[in-house]
Order: sequence, then structure tokens, then C-alpha cells
Amino acid sequence: MSQFPALPPLSSLRAFEAAARQESFQRAADELFLTAGAVAHQVRQLEARTGLNLFHRHPRGISLTPVGHRYYETIRSVLDMLSSTTQLLQAETERENVITISSIASFITRWMMPRLVDFTRRYPAYEVRLQGITTPADLRREPVDVSIRLGNSPYPDLEVDTLFSEDFMAVASPAYAAEHKFDTAQDLLGVTLLHDSYEALLPDQVTWKMWLTKAGVKTPAKMPGFWFSHTYLTLEAAMAGQGVAIASAAMLGNALEIGSLVQVVPQTLVRGPYSYRLLRLPEAESRPAVQAFCAWIMEMVNAPPLQAGEVPMISTQEVSLEG
Repeated sequence: MSQFPALPPLSSLRAFEAAARQESFQRAADELFLTAGAVAHQVRQLEARTGLNLFHRHPRGISLTPVGHRYYETIRSVLDMLSSTTQLLQAETERENVITISSIASFITRWMMPRLVDFTRRYPAYEVRLQGITTPADLRREPVDVSIRLGNSPYPDLEVDTLFSEDFMAVASPAYAAEHKFDTAQDLLGVTLLHDSYEALLPDQVTWKMWLTKAGVKTPAKMPGFWFSHTYLTLEAAMAGQGVAIASAAMLGNALEIGSLVQVVPQTLVRGPYSYRLLRLPEAESRPAVQAFCAWIMEMVNAPPLQAGEVPMISTQEVSLEG
């Protein structure tokens, strides 16, 4: 036996709700992509099933009876609730297949973008959304699943994996390097230096002044050159032959392998004070999309550098999410 024996068909209820709201069978029919006769027929079936007289029929229209008005208010509320609940559950289901990742724009552009095709190839059901940010995302308040941050702060309330530290080197285009013939770090004082203003805002971060000092070069009080808001812009300028930049291996991507940049003072590497770290909320760990991305990026960290035009192909099997 049905648990709701008095419940009329949903099609009749939808026809009644539209006709009552529009005060017209014809307008309700236009809304529901039916004929006016079909709507009127469904309403008559509803009245016959319930034993309720819902409408006054007039020569030029319809109007609700007092009983019909009470019934309309209830049916409208129930249909609204059904619609909103359906939309909410659909959105939650869709979100399960979406992963939102935030990081500084240079990391996304220089390191992640060349590799991301591998993730989407392995997991075509997941939709990846990238957010380039200048201030760290608040994972408790913002719709972000994973944050990749440069820093060394403790995060006691988050799950944390260290991706890699930064080793800074001086780089230039092959043509620029050949023209200036760098023998030692001292020679860098005579050329255009390309500065990253974002990196310079981080306390104790490696800047040109620090890098040259570590290399044994006495630097002037004011460092000349061009300043850029992001590392990827600094490197674009270096690749265009505008001067010499310093950057970590992560930011260089595959620029050395494909020959768009060369290390101008190979014997000098300066370790930065920070590491790139993979952060997420503990409760996010249960989501398959987050598990897959975190396992994938840790695998990418240990993969060889990309060569010219190469798409990373680490494994023919998906990353295991067990254990």
C-alpha cells in the first residue's frame, strides 16, 4: 500500500500551481509548454481526485475559490521546497567533482600549468579551478580545497605536506648571456638586473642584494634594474633579453631544459628560507578529488624536469588512493 494514498500526481499539481499563479489556463500552458486544454484537463483530474472545487470558471478567465487559495499556498510551498532541495543536492554532487586550488600566480603559471594536463588526463571527471592570489586563502572561510603556499609557518589545524624548497640561480636568455660573457657573480653588477617585487615583500626572502652578497659580491646601497610584480613577468623579461633574473628551479619550469634561459653563474646557488607547502583542511581529506590531486602533485614533485613540448606521463595507472 502506498505511504501517501491521497497524494495526487505531480503533473496535476504543477498544472494547478501554474494556473493558480497565472490566473489563466492559457498562460499556464505557455509556461509548461502544453495546450490550455491539457492544463484544464489536469486541473479537472485533480479536482475529481481530491473532491475539492479549486477554481471559479468565468466566461473570461478563472479565479481561485477559498479552498483553492489554501491549497495553492501549500502546494506552492511544497514545490518551492522540492525545487530548492533538488538544486542544493545537485550543487553538492557537482562540488564533489570540483577541486579549487589557490596559489601565487607565478607558481600556477610556471610550475603547475605545464603539468596539469596530466592530472586532467588521468581524472577527466574532476573539474579543476585555479585561483591566483597575492594573500593566502582562508580555507575555513573561502571555497578553496587546496592551498599551495610559500612559507614556513606552522599550520596546526591543517594537513600539510612540503613540496620543495627554493634554490635560487641567476638566469638570462642565451643571447644576453653570450653578449655579456659572465665569468663570475661580480660581472652581474654591470648589467640590467630584473627584480621581483612580490618576492621582495617576504621577510628574509632571497633578493638580488642577498644573492650577490652570498656570492661574495659587495653590493651598492640601491640596486639598479627593472622591477616586476610577479616572478613569471620577471622571467618573461629575462627570456626576452631584457636582463638577468634570479629565480628558483620551481619558477623556471622547463626553461633551462628547452633552452629559453641559461644559468649565467653556474657555480652559485642560494637556498631560500621558505618551502612550497600543500595545505588542506583535515575534513577535505575524505574527498576523492582532493585525495587524487594531493597524491598526484606529490608524484609530480619527484618527477624529472619537463623537456621541450613534453607532457608528463609518470604512470599508466591512476594514483592509488588507498592506505
